[in-house]
Amino acid sequence: MKHKPFSPSELILNEDGSIYHLHLKPGDIASTIITVGDPDRVSNVSKYFETIEVSVHKREFKTHTGTYNGKRLTVISTGIGTDNIDIVMNELDALVNIDFETKTVKESLTQLNLIRIGTSGGIQPDIELDSFLVSETAIGLDSLLHFYGETDFLDTPFSEAFIAHMNWSLLKSSPYVVAADETLLRLFSEPTFRSGITATNVGFYGPQGRVLRYKLENAELNDKLQSFQYNDKKITNLEMETSGIYGMAKLLGHRAISLNAILANRANGNFSSDPQQTIDTLIQKTLDPNILTCLGT
Repeated sequence: MKHKPFSPSELILNEDGSIYHLHLKPGDIASTIITVGDPDRVSNVSKYFETIEVSVHKREFKTHTGTYNGKRLTVISTGIGTDNIDIVMNELDALVNIDFETKTVKESLTQLNLIRIGTSGGIQPDIELDSFLVSETAIGLDSLLHFYGETDFLDTPFSEAFIAHMNWSLLKSSPYVVAADETLLRLFSEPTFRSGITATNVGFYGPQGRVLRYKLENAELNDKLQSFQYNDKKITNLEMETSGIYGMAKLLGHRAISLNAILANRANGNFSSDPQQTIDTLIQKTLDPNILTCLGT
């Protein structure tokens, strides 16, 4: 199928030929990409690389591509939230699936493996601090996926049950539910990783039930999240990117998994005494050579 060239306002390239926000060029990224939220965390991953061939930093988007255990890997920071995920996922896909010379979609498409390493707060009392959780399913409390078509992969009965249980306000975005990639999910399993249902929200304070100086619209938000069950499974944790990563990956034909370092337990009010060590341990477990071999990187 012949694709019409993209106009300059839709596929925006910089003067050096790099993609607009990420400032990366085709060939700068590996087929397996680790995403982190914090730009400073990129170096915490790449310090384990044997070589670094690409190092680019623009805005909140920092990228290192190199080799680890003989395998080519990329680590990129996304910043916080699904609005940034929309930028990162579209531009990563463009780097491998759009010809920057002809400005057209390639006939043969490349599938990326995307692994999020992030921090999160548990909402069930039994989720231990400094433990690791893989998101089996994500509930998107943002609106990102509703701007795209052909989202038949969304679990509508699940989201309808959630909306009913929460008595969800029509003033808020309509929740959507999207599953992890099954192949990647099998690689990150118990006992190292507990699987769970992750709720992705649009903010860190009010949207996640935190109160500092101003009251919430729904003071029972976290209690209702904690008590929700679907097919005998409960929501385990809160964060701000997973639903966007899962949804955009499915739309664009990529594989994605979200790995969470549990730094807080919202049910009992505790926070990790050594969050950096917990994150570093998660990074090392993600870089397991056996897992990377399975990914074919």
